[in-house]
Amino acid sequence: MNDRITIGFSPCPNDCFMFDAMVHGKIDTEGIEFTPRIADIEELNRMAFSAELDATKVSFHAFAYLTDRYLLLDSGSALGIGCGPLLIARSAVSLEKVKGMKIAIPGKYTTANLLFSLAFPEATNKNELLFSEIENSVLSRKTDLGVIIHENRFTYQEKGLVKILDLGDYWEKSTHSPIPLGGIVVKKELDNEVKMKIVRILKKSIAYAFSNPTESLDFIKKNAQELDEQVIASHIKLYVNEFSLSLGQEGKKAINLLINKMKDLGLIAVESQSEIQPIL
Repeated sequence: MNDRITIGFSPCPNDCFMFDAMVHGKIDTEGIEFTPRIADIEELNRMAFSAELDATKVSFHAFAYLTDRYLLLDSGSALGIGCGPLLIARSAVSLEKVKGMKIAIPGKYTTANLLFSLAFPEATNKNELLFSEIENSVLSRKTDLGVIIHENRFTYQEKGLVKILDLGDYWEKSTHSPIPLGGIVVKKELDNEVKMKIVRILKKSIAYAFSNPTESLDFIKKNAQELDEQVIASHIKLYVNEFSLSLGQEGKKAINLLINKMKDLGLIAVESQSEIQPIL
């Protein structure tokens, strides 16, 4: 009898690229049948808070609140250099004025919102929107600024928008660390053998994607916000890297640094888990 596992991930090219092989049986899934739940990252965060999914992608910002019920996997993370969210506007804005403006964010528990809060702690007039709606919100003057993620970092200039600050660059310069955006977690309550199977299958799925880079294109296009193949390729190249196969010590250090920043801000209790131990 096969184990059935619900697994959540975003419709973005990087996630569809990594998960395609395991959800479509292109690799040996060791008797596990995966039921995908494809949703926006903030919706995935919320589902994780209510423990709806056996395994799921979550923002590292959200994960800091979830360590009592979920374990972080060593594979599947979005973490790296030059891949952070961008703060954009219709025209140039001085950084001093940001705190008094209305900002569109892609969700309260996204790492993008956390990075924005680190850069602009006094900016509190925020509107939570679906990530794909943020550019239009700024263009239509419903909001003054927007924090954009995913494919939008490749399209905002075509729409006449300008970058005010690269929030990932802000993080890198202030911490000398790669940007920890999101990772894959599994419920602690799952059988240990099942958890280890998921670890192995995910690694195999990502390795398969690297070896067969065009095989997932149909699945990606079915779910992507942007269908331009150059945008898709750029997106995957930016967000799927060596950290996706294994966090390594540098990746773990970056995640722990983010969590410690949250402790410094009083967002999570100091006595909460201080060291992340992914399943290896």
